[in-house]
Amino acid sequence: MSEPERFDAIVIGSGQAGPFLAARLVAAGSRVALIEREHLGGTCVNDGCMPTKTLVACARAAHVVRTAASQGVLVDGPLRMDMRVVKARKNRVVDDAVRNLTTWLEGMSGLELIRGHARFVGPRAVEVAGRRLEAARTFINVGGRAVLPGWPGIERVPVLTNSTVMDLETVPEHLVVAGGSYIGLEFAQIFRRFGARVSVIEVGDRLIGREDADVSAGVQTILEGEGIQFHLAARDVSVSPGSAGDSIKVTLRCGDTSQLIEASHLLAAVGRRPNTDDLGLDVAGIATDARGFIEVDDQLRTNVEGVWALGDANGRGAFTHTSYNDYEIVAANLLDDDPRKISERILAYALFIDQPLARIGMSETEVFASGRPALIGTMAMARVGRAKERGETQGFMKVLVDAQTERILGTTLLGIEADEVIHLLLDIMYAGASYLADQRSAFPLQKPKANLLKQTDLAVPTHRL
Repeated sequence: MSEPERFDAIVIGSGQAGPFLAARLVAAGSRVALIEREHLGGTCVNDGCMPTKTLVACARAAHVVRTAASQGVLVDGPLRMDMRVVKARKNRVVDDAVRNLTTWLEGMSGLELIRGHARFVGPRAVEVAGRRLEAARTFINVGGRAVLPGWPGIERVPVLTNSTVMDLETVPEHLVVAGGSYIGLEFAQIFRRFGARVSVIEVGDRLIGREDADVSAGVQTILEGEGIQFHLAARDVSVSPGSAGDSIKVTLRCGDTSQLIEASHLLAAVGRRPNTDDLGLDVAGIATDARGFIEVDDQLRTNVEGVWALGDANGRGAFTHTSYNDYEIVAANLLDDDPRKISERILAYALFIDQPLARIGMSETEVFASGRPALIGTMAMARVGRAKERGETQGFMKVLVDAQTERILGTTLLGIEADEVIHLLLDIMYAGASYLADQRSAFPLQKPKANLLKQTDLAVPTHRL
């Protein structure tokens, strides 16, 4: 091992936080080492947001063609998918993003981009590619990876993950998706629209269990309407090679009924784990929880002085935008004398099925559990003019308001353009403004009963605060 090389800062991982933080540090005069072992851009660019949303767009194009006759647009002949073209388009989007990121980083004076696997050899030292690097500040941005369900026989069959499923060059005959949550449902709809039979197996008694029950039901209705089959509250699931060729046999029990599914492909979408198990965190004394997530305080600091953890590895968001926000929080505290905190962040995320689900703040279940007086307003998308005009009237809107402060507590939008519209309400929440600031164009609500959610119809403003 060579002599230690001194840097002002070391950034491990190039996801949505690492490169931007490195750039800010360089601009502030620091000499920075940015280490990446696999591919620049992390999950979002390579295996997550960008490629999956590209497939979502391809799938929507297929859906529009398939349903065009209902709007008087006639397409002669059956719909066919060329998955090689779909894959090539997805690859172009990813390659362009990676190339642009690489050019930006490699041309940054004061930044050294190092390829290889970093491992801590002390609280302020890492080894990578035969080099020992030391710095007063180290930032961990290593992301996460898919895990497989613990089903008996899973090791005997080929299993796709969110990464490898996007490399398929033919449409699966029958895709079984293990997991009825965000990643699994997006791929379920994508491949159903591509023409595959799709079955989703979920051990919970409803889809996306963190959501309110009406949201789970609404999403299931949309996807069942496209022909996706759901097996909920699944028990005793096991997997084995099928009787024909490369087929896969899945046996399970739902209630008192035993079921057998013969599939061509199996996709695991039951969760993710942080890429922290091979970083030598124990050598540095960096604390993790039972699942391997690095423990951080409200400003992303670990228990070891001079070490921060950002993005999926800290378990405090697991979204592209929260990872980027982690960078903003760290940069604000270190460089801008601006004491920002994770606890100031409003929960915001989307499920990019079509129609999308967008969520901010608290759920109805959480508001009810808090015991505070609250208003709730709902409206079916079937009553929204734009939805009627598009012929996409499934879903609903739900807004929760603190009856005393008049501030929005949370919002659920399930319907067309929900992932964009939600930002209007998110801005109001961050501004700390009354919901009345947007009432003329959106959500007139009624007064609640004490400590109870009062259900009202958003389209019938019978009483206003």
